[in-house]
Amino acid sequence: MSRSGYTLPVFACAAAVAALHWLRDRKPLTFASVDLIEPSQIAEIPIVQVAGLSDNTALAITRSDPGDNLDLTKDTPIWALVEWGGEDEETVIIKGGEGIGKQANADDKPAIYAYAQRLLKENLQRMLAPGEKITVTIILPEGRSLAVRTSNSAFGVVEGLSLLGTTGISQPLSTPDQLAVFRAELQNKASRFETLVFCIGENGLDLARKLGINPEQLVKTANWIGPMLVEADVLGVKEILLFGYHGKLMKLAGGIFHTHHYLADGRREILTAHCAIAGLKSADIQAVFNAATAEAALTYLKSLDAKTGSDWVNQVYSAIAETIDIRSQEYIQSHSEKGTAVTICGSVMFDRDRKIIVKSKTAALLMEKLC
Repeated sequence: MSRSGYTLPVFACAAAVAALHWLRDRKPLTFASVDLIEPSQIAEIPIVQVAGLSDNTALAITRSDPGDNLDLTKDTPIWALVEWGGEDEETVIIKGGEGIGKQANADDKPAIYAYAQRLLKENLQRMLAPGEKITVTIILPEGRSLAVRTSNSAFGVVEGLSLLGTTGISQPLSTPDQLAVFRAELQNKASRFETLVFCIGENGLDLARKLGINPEQLVKTANWIGPMLVEADVLGVKEILLFGYHGKLMKLAGGIFHTHHYLADGRREILTAHCAIAGLKSADIQAVFNAATAEAALTYLKSLDAKTGSDWVNQVYSAIAETIDIRSQEYIQSHSEKGTAVTICGSVMFDRDRKIIVKSKTAALLMEKLC
């Protein structure tokens, strides 16, 4: 049985609780109790160190434990600096220090999102007397270096990691136990709908809802797209819309159906090959191949279109989307006992701004039915 852990916001909150406890009682905590809110339960988080820096300031340190997850933040230190007082009317002011990413598309605000904000404020406010205020600065000493190994920059988060998530529990998304959870959800929804939407992650789920797709038809797959496609076919699902960030979903065009970066990549090779087939010049193909990320490659193609009045983005990505559909059908068929696929697939890819880049022909028809 795989072991679940906790998300980064929980460890940040635990460190802040321990630092505030020191300010109030001048005693270090060995464990900090955190009300996770989502789900409604208490977590006991080990505290590595606590230190009073002055009468008004204390620092506490925890270490991330995401459970049996392929998570690069495993064991990374999380610091919380808590100071009495604040500059505005908020009783708990939350700031991002070194290693906390900045939202490049939102005036460089710290990448501390709604759940983390709520978790910190609700847990810390309970410890404050009327009229008291504190300022909390979250620091990830290794955040800047770890961020280079993530796709954060593709979603506009730079110079560090984000405190992201909608729950305190970190499920091992890359383990077979988690696949069983996803399959159970798929089985439930397949019994009610002939058309389903597969979303790899939270960004896809959020965008699909905003577009008006029935949330009951959305199925999270994480990186298990291949097994989930086969399961859907077995269950008799007629149509599946594959809905994902282009840097993830394009892997399917290369026949990669478990999309975790620890197992396989190939994005630049897939994108470059389709650029070559579309007829881009050698220098432009080279620039796409050498782009640091899939998002950077897309940006290059967009700039090329703007300069030349061409339509490379649409040509290249339409070809990739159609290839995804074909490879998905082939994958299902190759894993079908009967050697035939019941399920039809269409694909939609979006960029870091959650704007749709392209829909395959099948996807366009499915979107008309779903939205």
